[in-house]
Amino acid sequence: MLVFTHPDCARHVTPPGHPERVERLEAVERGLRGSAVERRECPSGDETEVLRCHPAGYLARVKGAVPAEGWVQLDGDTFLSPGSYEAALRAVGGICAAVDAVVSGEARTVFVAGRPPGHHAERETAMGFCLFGTVAIGVKRALDHHGLGRVAIVDFDVHHGNGTQDLLWNEGRCLFVSSHQMPLYPGTGQPDERGAQGQILNLPLRPGSGGRAMREVYEGAVFPALRDWKPELLLISAGFDAHAHDPLAGLEWQADDYRWLTERLCDFAGGRVVSSLEGGYDLDALAACVAAHVGVLEERGR
Repeated sequence: MLVFTHPDCARHVTPPGHPERVERLEAVERGLRGSAVERRECPSGDETEVLRCHPAGYLARVKGAVPAEGWVQLDGDTFLSPGSYEAALRAVGGICAAVDAVVSGEARTVFVAGRPPGHHAERETAMGFCLFGTVAIGVKRALDHHGLGRVAIVDFDVHHGNGTQDLLWNEGRCLFVSSHQMPLYPGTGQPDERGAQGQILNLPLRPGSGGRAMREVYEGAVFPALRDWKPELLLISAGFDAHAHDPLAGLEWQADDYRWLTERLCDFAGGRVVSSLEGGYDLDALAACVAAHVGVLEERGR
């Protein structure tokens, strides 16, 4: 198993009190303590990889908005600091390097600990702490660069992956599954949002429903969909903000729920799994959930 990260991801600095903060990477590092995974630095992503999902005009707007000092606010939740653009490119480079490693057979499982996260970034809109659709870009790398025919994403972040859905709405080679609390930001993710080719599966969960309800939904809907899809590669948008201690939501999951879910997801795509960090804003819960998640990926990657 490989873990990709880079010090530049800590150069994306948000204002004091913002939940998506540098300390999240420190919590991830605590979660990785004691693991025997091979560590690698995320390469800086090529802008051509970003252009697989976002138009050149949007890329130029984000790049041009980066301040020399302080912050620029792109929406109510999303900020740029002087190091944000390079941090976002490291996250893109990490997901592309992870896909390359798994598709080539160099690794079976990979975790990308990058930030800012990506699953809320739409084609021409930065939102929800996200600048570029990292996991969607990884999907396009797998499909268009490596020539895979069928891939899948499972997004278990507590918030709906509206950006990933937007970027892959017309992509018939990718099954996108999102489980998420509803009602909750960003307000998308209804079951009738199916994608241009019926390849999107949205599974809203009630606040307070807990890990038992999650397991029932995955057993009843997600795992059968993955079995039918037969993906050659599985990507995970690994948000840990459904944990009971997270301040932004209320699904009441525990670290053991993430362990169970990771074990089950590794049964698909021949165990070829690329996971990328999304949310998770209680630092102790984030560390515990990363330890559970990566522990399974490490075991299954042997």
